[in-house]
Amino acid sequence: MLKRLRSSTRVNDQRRRVAQGLMRLFFGKPVTQSSAPLPTAGIFRILVCHYSHTLGNALLLTPLIQELEATYPGATIDIVTRSQIAEAIYGQYFNVDRLYKLPSHSARHPRTLLRQWRAIRRNHYDLVIDPDPQSQTGRLLLLRADATYKLGFDSPKKSGNVTHAVPVADAPTSKGKRPVFLLRAALGKPVDAPYPYADLRLSDAERAAGRLALQRVLGARAQGRRVIGIFANATGPKLLRKDWWLPFLEAFEAAAPDWQCVEIVPAFGRSLLDSRYPAYFSNDLRKLASVLASLDAYSSADCGIMHLSCAARTPTYGIFNTTNAEEWGPYGGDNRIVHAYEMPPADVGRKLAAMLDSHEATGA
Repeated sequence: MLKRLRSSTRVNDQRRRVAQGLMRLFFGKPVTQSSAPLPTAGIFRILVCHYSHTLGNALLLTPLIQELEATYPGATIDIVTRSQIAEAIYGQYFNVDRLYKLPSHSARHPRTLLRQWRAIRRNHYDLVIDPDPQSQTGRLLLLRADATYKLGFDSPKKSGNVTHAVPVADAPTSKGKRPVFLLRAALGKPVDAPYPYADLRLSDAERAAGRLALQRVLGARAQGRRVIGIFANATGPKLLRKDWWLPFLEAFEAAAPDWQCVEIVPAFGRSLLDSRYPAYFSNDLRKLASVLASLDAYSSADCGIMHLSCAARTPTYGIFNTTNAEEWGPYGGDNRIVHAYEMPPADVGRKLAAMLDSHEATGA
């Protein structure tokens, strides 16, 4: 597995270097920061160029959408995205208008890519934003768009002139906070105010349906106990296998007898915990989020469903033992990071139980 990961990393690095070279060839040297702030008035049409297609990254764009709605309440927001479930993620944001959905694998669908590219070019925008300090494609989309103001990070990995550039070195590490920081810094606003966090904006009806679904799953087994959802899947090196989860859960249950576990079943529809707990499965993103919203807490390794739990406004305890918790960890609300680097699974289970007890004791 490590060999495949190293090979994949080398390929991605090579692609990034080639893209960076082409960007500099066609669009010039890396950007320099502008001293003029973005205006707070006169901006009504906004385009956000977000090329990533993963669930986590798509959800972590919602803090920027919230910040844009608060800053420009009378504006419409269009989004360029490769997420194939973008409607489910952004559909409840009133100011979001058009979604330009690019194919997940653009090289395989050149006609679709060209059609969407042309559609973007037909519109004039007051502001176009490239919120990712690494994506060359996001910057290319921004540069090709017709706009009065163009905002992006000033980064060694970025090329092409924009009207407003913010040094990435000044930005917070968090993937969710970083795009919000970009906008605040360009506006000249204080950047240390509380940051919005991921939100699907579930309706009251969705939350009520989620509560009923969870009640059906639990039946009488909850017996008045609080309910925590456990998702045992993840991708690549983040995946914690059954021989990790079982001792973790045994230690957790012993330390937290007042809690009932519910397994959240992965998209392939199979329990990863030997069906030892009540379980819920759905490939409908908003139905799954509605059930997550009915939990008293949720815990998993770093993955898209962890971010979905945050976006459902469920107290989320993200377990980090591989990836950078400061970059990908849940924040805001009742969310917590469980630092599990080099810890045995049983110790992590007891640590989670102690964190839940501490949360209840303080009323946080």
